Amino acid sequence: MSKTYAGARLRRLREERRMSQAELARVLGISPSYLNQMEHDSRPLTVPVLLRLTEAFGVDRGFFSERDTTRLVADLCETLAGEVAEARVSPTDLAELASRMPAVAKVLLDLSRRGQVLAERIAGETDNRDGRLPAPRSPHEEIREFFYRRQNYLHDTDLAAEELAHSIGIHPGDVVRVLAQRLTEKHGVRPTTRAAERLHHYDSASRTLHLSSRLRPGQRAFRMATQLALLEYGNDIDRLAAEDFSPGSPTYALARIGVANYFAAALILPYGAFHTAAEEARYDIERLTDRFGLGYETVCHRLSTLQRPRLRGVPFSFVRVDRAGNMSKRQSATGFHFSRAGGTCPLWNVYEAFAAPGRIHVQIAAMPDGQRYLWTARAITRHRGGWGEPGKTFAIGLGCEIRHASRLVYSDGLDLGNASAATPIGMGCRICERLDCPQRAVPPLGRPLTIDENSSTFVPYPVADSTG
Repeated sequence: MSKTYAGARLRRLREERRMSQAELARVLGISPSYLNQMEHDSRPLTVPVLLRLTEAFGVDRGFFSERDTTRLVADLCETLAGEVAEARVSPTDLAELASRMPAVAKVLLDLSRRGQVLAERIAGETDNRDGRLPAPRSPHEEIREFFYRRQNYLHDTDLAAEELAHSIGIHPGDVVRVLAQRLTEKHGVRPTTRAAERLHHYDSASRTLHLSSRLRPGQRAFRMATQLALLEYGNDIDRLAAEDFSPGSPTYALARIGVANYFAAALILPYGAFHTAAEEARYDIERLTDRFGLGYETVCHRLSTLQRPRLRGVPFSFVRVDRAGNMSKRQSATGFHFSRAGGTCPLWNVYEAFAAPGRIHVQIAAMPDGQRYLWTARAITRHRGGWGEPGKTFAIGLGCEIRHASRLVYSDGLDLGNASAATPIGMGCRICERLDCPQRAVPPLGRPLTIDENSSTFVPYPVADSTG
């Protein structure tokens, strides 16, 4: 069994709890000097200490695992792609930084993002015709980062939604009626249903919530719950959005909507009841959609948020992509890294899902660092309702680390221990380390290529032998 050195994480955990070394040592049943050695990586964390930490602080053992730095290392490699290409810094250096000093690594990423924002502002004052300045990041991309940084879990929001669900009596089969009653009695808002182009519209002057007749009951419930969140918890939503964005900005407005949507999902799928149902069903998504009367995407997204301390579900990554590979949603409670530079891996089963809509596809996928994941993917289609009107089709992916896979019904019959059975995927061709991948769309970052007019290879971008 490999030794675990995680001094920086242990020290951060202690400082977040405002504890001295002596206090934490007393909780863990060890001497302060021994704790000091572990915080400085002179000694590894032992299994008994890890168990006491999880019991005392409600953190997963994976909090101290090296693989939890995967996402941070990938972010650093992508952010410092130019420096890596010029050999000013190596991926090994960045991995060491992420492992030993994760706080410093995050500050470096934050400084890089601030630099990008500054460059975007400068770009706004110029015509940017030479293409040297980066295109501004869209507000929607900023919102995805907002939830990504929080690992797709908003603790206080989740607790508030669950408390409200209990107080008004939310339960499957009666959600729409209960929400309508709360809106009317508490806020004087009258929900109505009518044929309309807009799926919903709240008229604050008449205190009327108009809902499209095209919405299914679960969709009506979600939009009613979102409006209830804005009316009942508006101040809390404002404070959370203001943590990252300036009030009045487009990103601030989108953050309010995003948090309200999170509250709505947590209200109609209260944490305790939904977590229990998910565990009992072994995370069978279709059984959960039937039980709660909600759509496939809504249930998958809620499953990706079950990270409450001391009552954690399987830590999932959630993704929504279209046929062209555009990733419109990506949230993660794990170390899985989604490329921000555009493009994903064509060997990933989310693309296979388009070939057989309505069927759940299962894949064991291996990342370049050897970490394996169990992924489920299914294509869903939405229509406006009229003949000949265009619809929209997405693939919904939900994945977890292989160490959690046995808790899922989708793992039945799979050889989870056979690493060679996994499909090798990457984080997007631009930064993928798989040099021999025949599906590579762009050359590997920072590696010289073999260019020979007298020969060709099956690999589209053969890398020159660095030993020659």
